[in-house]
Amino acid sequence: METATDGQDCLDRVLEVRPDLITLDVMMPMLDGWTTAARLRNDEATRHIKVVLITARAQDDDKRRGREIGVDAYLTKPFDPAELIQVVRDLVTG
Repeated sequence: METATDGQDCLDRVLEVRPDLITLDVMMPMLDGWTTAARLRNDEATRHIKVVLITARAQDDDKRRGREIGVDAYLTKPFDPAELIQVVRDLVTG
């Protein structure tokens, strides 16, 4: 497991790390989770990586934005850690 400090750090390191899945908090410094996820989806080299957005933003517009970007899962805080584990497991094992 690797950890990035913010969205830009994630994008800077993603090709080196080559993760199967990335979890992103929507509210991050430097580059937010929305923008990071959109850039991952718009890049041929990273669009295959599963993306889980984690956020306190639970409005319908926020969830719709996640779908439009193409994230694979959208978890709202607070959430049960077991739920995150199950979502990750399901996405990775397909």
